[in-house]
Amino acid sequence: MYLKKISLFNYKNFSEANFDFDSKINCFVGKNGIGKTNVLDAIYHLAYGKSYFNPLAVQNIKHGEEFFVIDAEFEKKDRTEQIVCSLKKGQKKILKRNGKAYDKFSDHIGFIPLVIISPADRDLIVEGSETRRKFMDSVISQLDSAYLQQLIQYQKVMSQRNALLKYFALNHVFDTDTLSIYNEQLHGFAKSIFEKRKEFIEQFIPIFNRHHQAITGSQETVQLGYESHLFEKDLLTLLQENSNKDRALQYTSVGIHKDDLAFEIEHHPIKKFGSQGQQKSYLIALKLAQFEFLKKQSGVKPILLFDDIFDKLDESRVSKIIEMVNSATFGQLFISDTHPERTEAILKSTHQTYRIFNL
Repeated sequence: MYLKKISLFNYKNFSEANFDFDSKINCFVGKNGIGKTNVLDAIYHLAYGKSYFNPLAVQNIKHGEEFFVIDAEFEKKDRTEQIVCSLKKGQKKILKRNGKAYDKFSDHIGFIPLVIISPADRDLIVEGSETRRKFMDSVISQLDSAYLQQLIQYQKVMSQRNALLKYFALNHVFDTDTLSIYNEQLHGFAKSIFEKRKEFIEQFIPIFNRHHQAITGSQETVQLGYESHLFEKDLLTLLQENSNKDRALQYTSVGIHKDDLAFEIEHHPIKKFGSQGQQKSYLIALKLAQFEFLKKQSGVKPILLFDDIFDKLDESRVSKIIEMVNSATFGQLFISDTHPERTEAILKSTHQTYRIFNL
């Protein structure tokens, strides 16, 4: 699977831009602010139906314009697939495959397997649990559409339960029978989601450890863990036990929407005890494990986006990544870098075909 070409219209800082890509390695080089990351984000947009860097869709329209269009051709299983994503101010975003618009964006997730590695990934370490849950959910959802639908349903029911709790507080009433209907529904979705997350982490941890050892030369000991209320009790029991607490708070305080991933180095939180280089190695290992997991499960090599990852990595860690590129582990690769000379030197050390785009 690879991206053949892409056209951008009024997307972020581009009025109009067209790129034809090499099937192996493509590099965007230039100063900061020139738009390198924006091209990578456009590619991400076509895989996930949204920006990796800016969740407010309308802000991806070029300043002063009314719409954006991203139009691309992919080669998948010897077939050309046209994917178009467009947005006009005041209207809903449209995602089309071969001219046919999707009713639900969730139906498209997984069609273009893609992994991005970016400095913005640091949010996985420094931000709250929601960011780490989204990472876990995005990996599982690319392979399991039923899981994504269960997540959507869980969130919908939880919103309804929270609205009911607020209604109770506002009207000074409390109806346990009505609440129990939502409890039963949440319990059903949560049980399945929890089991799938648990299974995913069990398979994912060994892959993650192997990549981390390869990048660091086994110099550091790190841990990855899954934390959930459901390890203690099933959700129905937890909701019943926390009924008074939820009534006071006016929202659902327990459930799989509180799950988290624990990132540790030497059994201490990497957020507090890891250096910048150690944190970056951890995140790259995490994303490379995501890549391998998707490849293994789907049988397709995902597209891999490297956004400015050579910054803050020492030469030995960079060389480990290049070894992986040479081993034909990866399919199509997109790289952004501020140093043209560094990029060219790295590319010449590989045995792959490549194209460099000076922006």
